[in-house]
Amino acid sequence: MSAVSFRTSRRGFLQIGAFGAAGLALPQLLRADAESKNPNSRKSVIFIYLVGGPPHQDMFDLKPDAPKEIAGPWKPIATNVTGIKICEAFPRLARIMDKLIVVRSLVGNQNDHDAIQVYNGHHPRKPTPSGGWPQFGSVVAKLQGSAVPSVPPFMSLCYTCTHGPYNEPGSGFLGQSMSPFRPMGPAKNDMSPQSVTVQRLADRKTLLRSFDGLRRDLDASGTLNGMDHFTQQAFGLLTSSRLADALDLSKEAPGVVERYGVGDPKIFMDGNGAPRVPQSMLMARRLIEAGARVVTLNYSKWDWHGGRNAEGRADNSIFLREAEDFPIFDKAVSALVEDLHVRGLSDDCTVVIMGEFGRTPKISAQVGRDHWPQVNMALLAGGGMKTGQVIGATDRIAGEAISRPVKFGELYATLFKNLGIDPRSTVTDLTGRPQYIVEDSLPPLPEVY
Repeated sequence: MSAVSFRTSRRGFLQIGAFGAAGLALPQLLRADAESKNPNSRKSVIFIYLVGGPPHQDMFDLKPDAPKEIAGPWKPIATNVTGIKICEAFPRLARIMDKLIVVRSLVGNQNDHDAIQVYNGHHPRKPTPSGGWPQFGSVVAKLQGSAVPSVPPFMSLCYTCTHGPYNEPGSGFLGQSMSPFRPMGPAKNDMSPQSVTVQRLADRKTLLRSFDGLRRDLDASGTLNGMDHFTQQAFGLLTSSRLADALDLSKEAPGVVERYGVGDPKIFMDGNGAPRVPQSMLMARRLIEAGARVVTLNYSKWDWHGGRNAEGRADNSIFLREAEDFPIFDKAVSALVEDLHVRGLSDDCTVVIMGEFGRTPKISAQVGRDHWPQVNMALLAGGGMKTGQVIGATDRIAGEAISRPVKFGELYATLFKNLGIDPRSTVTDLTGRPQYIVEDSLPPLPEVY
């Protein structure tokens, strides 16, 4: 393909610029961005979903004085914040507790293995508008658009799980144009030269040379100057390497990658969970730096019901799995939080980590913990919030919230506020009715401001 043969009409160029899965022409996307209320904001959220529901009482709400069948084998350790203790398997997180917020009393959880409430903040058994509630990132994309023209506002690093309800619920009544851009899917192959033939790589280089030739021809003829502002930006986006660079971890120093850790993205935990890939947290940080407003990722599988072999040994007990997963989680999350502080992003980027429910106080005969919607936990960091605190408390067996129960609406209102979005805002559903973006129109957590 030569520069001459690549000559195309303005209409053809815009068709080339169709924006991935969203189906928007690039100029439309950029125009929408410019019309947003706060196009220059660089506030952001990294959303980490712990697939399957993590055991709150073994992680950040230990009950060492409870009976053995409830307490389990883990011991609490002191953190760098007086009075706050967490699991001994998290020594790195203990050292940066002053940069974290633990919510121990999240209530109103749905009781199935379904990620929908985690991603959109709405209980699935409450009334739902036609088309379904949009997930959090889709609402942000609708209300704020892109912060940087060459980077989509909502990026998903989530792997597709074979158990469908573990996956992101979609953009709901906001439509496909507000779906996340998913570079871990087919789009990744279009932004990276990895795993392509020499011939295909040569064709890609030829295509880039053709773009350069087209740019020179348009500049010489004055045609580029005649394009409207958004078309010019779209043309620049097509030849930009900003997004591809953000996804290329080889551009990080090896020591940084090692601090987070690396897992195999081809191994889906327990078959139907997500891969255990701590490098996704590093990639999320890179995407935030590149200009994404919201990055979602799913991490490992935390549905540990236990299991015994033919001899009666608890070969797949919850505590064996925790001993395997906890240190990797400790390393990756502490690296992410510390990275945000070192790089000056901690005031602008909020990190939220949670699963769909908690786990039963009593350890089962299979040496596992089962589903427990009565109370859940969340871990927060960054966002300019008052960190180094615990919000809420549970009873002596971590079974019920006994002080400061936190509702999903409060948590999501906090995330929206940290992005500069009024939690009382509305978006229009398929019938033309305004819908509040926060369930029950609840206010943000007052404790964090």
